[in-house]
Amino acid sequence: MDLQLMLSVAMFAIVTSGTPGPNNVMLTASGANFGYWRTVPHMIGIVLGILVMNLLVAAGLGVIFEQYPPVQEVLKVLASAYLVYLAWKIATAKSSRIDGESDARPMSVLGGALFQFLNPKAWVMVITGIGSFTLSGDSYWASVLVIAVIFMLMGFPCISMWAAFGTVVGRLLSSPNAWRWFNVVMGLMTAGCLVFIW
Repeated sequence: MDLQLMLSVAMFAIVTSGTPGPNNVMLTASGANFGYWRTVPHMIGIVLGILVMNLLVAAGLGVIFEQYPPVQEVLKVLASAYLVYLAWKIATAKSSRIDGESDARPMSVLGGALFQFLNPKAWVMVITGIGSFTLSGDSYWASVLVIAVIFMLMGFPCISMWAAFGTVVGRLLSSPNAWRWFNVVMGLMTAGCLVFIW
């Protein structure tokens, strides 16, 4: 894989990882409610989930969506239901920063990774990346690994900015009422990601 192609993959990874979507809305809410460092496992989970998806799509999983459209519809329904659930959890969450001990917890590494399999933006990102940038023949798997590594290297700083932004917002919110409204807005934005699915 030459430098020009790697730069193209890097730009694609930056644009797709850094633009708004379910992951980045949830990271903003998590950063605000739990702080940057407690959100790191969630970010690691996202990056690892995308890595596994890249490898699975490269191994042929993406073909299933093309040959069996009902699988994609089932994924949409599951993703929609889970996003509504997450939106509700975010909208009704109490901030541990204001309320002291709260039963709310940031997403774990495993939770962040598994969510990618229900995240339509992640599927589009991975299928497009593997479909557009892999090389044919003997270079195929080497190019897949390069793409996966570039996604990790570019993706983590991009999603990190959303968690850091949330952390800054969290420091500015000083009353329970402000927190309530922030969480409601973040919940609505998470639910708004249903538009991307349908």
